Amino acid sequence: MERPLAWRSVTSIAVLLFGVLLALSPGYGYHRDELYFRVLSEHPAWGYVDQPPLTPMLARAGIALFGDTLTGIRVFPALSIAILVVLMALVARELDGGPAAQFMVALGTATGAYALMAGHSMLTLSFDLPLWAATILLMLKALLREQPRWWLAAGAMIGLATYNKHLIAMLVIGLAVGLLAAGPRRLLASPWLWAGALVAVVIALPNLLYQITNGWPQLTMAAALSEDKGAEMRVLFVPMQLVLFGPVVSIMAAFGFVRMWRDRRVRALAIAYPVAAALTLISGGRFDYTGGLILMLFAAGCVSVEAAGRSWRTALVLNGLGSALIALPLIPASVLGATPVPAINEVSGESVGWPEFVAAVDGVLRTLPPDERARAVVMTGNYGEYGALAQAGVPRVYSGHNQLWEYGPPPESGTTAVLVNIGPGGRALFASCERKAMVDNGVDLDNEEQGMPVYLCQGLERPWSTIWPMWRHFS
Repeated sequence: MERPLAWRSVTSIAVLLFGVLLALSPGYGYHRDELYFRVLSEHPAWGYVDQPPLTPMLARAGIALFGDTLTGIRVFPALSIAILVVLMALVARELDGGPAAQFMVALGTATGAYALMAGHSMLTLSFDLPLWAATILLMLKALLREQPRWWLAAGAMIGLATYNKHLIAMLVIGLAVGLLAAGPRRLLASPWLWAGALVAVVIALPNLLYQITNGWPQLTMAAALSEDKGAEMRVLFVPMQLVLFGPVVSIMAAFGFVRMWRDRRVRALAIAYPVAAALTLISGGRFDYTGGLILMLFAAGCVSVEAAGRSWRTALVLNGLGSALIALPLIPASVLGATPVPAINEVSGESVGWPEFVAAVDGVLRTLPPDERARAVVMTGNYGEYGALAQAGVPRVYSGHNQLWEYGPPPESGTTAVLVNIGPGGRALFASCERKAMVDNGVDLDNEEQGMPVYLCQGLERPWSTIWPMWRHFS
């Protein structure tokens, strides 16, 4: 018999979370990814070299509906994580969790560090977590209820998820390995399972066609990310599994793994976690790629400890307080750099100092005579810098970073350029380059832009159309 859903407590947590996230949305400033999504949203496409189109298009919708402000662009992430809370409670119910287990899952999900980060800022993670949760819920319905038609719905959700990130493939691979290793293998012969796979492919087809016709840029991007930070991500993987949603959630997830392992009907999904972990370590991917599966195991763990709910609820509250300090803009930006928070939550450090960055670059431009300033271009090293300048209205900004390279080259008249975060190879293309300013975020926070020199370069010695391929880079 299906357990009742604890609608009142679960929806109360979701609505409260949504309100808190919106209230805190103006904190710090834009994250570099949000600035990038603003730019991509002005160039609608089926895909981009570094990501599918869903998150940029939701940024476009948020700006259109709620205004081109920090809060406006963050409404959909906050709503998405509120939906995640409800979905995870449904996952717990599907695993035979009663109202107490569902409440714990909702509480732990809503106060987990990465859920709070994803709800506060617009990241691809903001929408990937609920998409994984919905897919896992539909898979559990197919596995536990022995109603194979649910595979069609799961396939549809997988296809939709590919428009946000292709990482949903890790869940599919994990389930496949789990079914082969632990069964029930009869499912592999189910026409409903394969029909679901076909639905996923059909829905994802425009996305796949973009990749095929553009030479699989996502593979190029993945290789660049692995080369850039792969070793660092492998070192951080294990400790960050404890930090993603807080140590209490991780401990409860361990109980959940045992519970799902013991139930042959869902053992394949339990195996999906170590498979995804192995794939992440091998590829040098980010440690948060397993986040959706950690939440699934956490939901199962809440069912296991439901009888001892009071002590676990207290632990989850304490876990949530620590997560909030890490994930939300509760610490004043003026002292943020003196805390360990930016080292744990890179989103916070990458959301501070953009107005000062823009002022430094614009200040150099304003030193030029009006006629020269009208022709000058700005070259940036990464998409956050490009996005900050574009958001501030600085004209003729270009970058070779990821998708932004596609929006160049600069006009041939731009023989004078302000260069920021550009190495000596780029500066060598000009007859002269002089350092004119230094970026100071004013809060002594050591992020990528802090202390960055701003160069004024004049006398471009070769046409932009000739040298533009040299500027392209992925990271």
